[in-house]
Amino acid sequence: MKFKEVSEMSSDELQTKKRDLRQESLHLRLQQQSGQLEQPSRLRLLRRQVAQIETVLSQRAPKIGTK
Repeated sequence: MKFKEVSEMSSDELQTKKRDLRQESLHLRLQQQSGQLEQPSRLRLLRRQVAQIETVLSQRAPKIGTK
């Protein structure tokens, strides 16, 4: 998913997507611990997508204490 696609999504969609990605990441980490993970690169991709979503959400959050 490209950053432009992420920035065009609504905040509710981003929260849902973030929750789904974290859930998938948990399952992949469990597979990694049991030695059944087939695509280790998928974990890195998920971490980056979550970081992109968190970046967009933090940019959209109202700035408290700024003038």
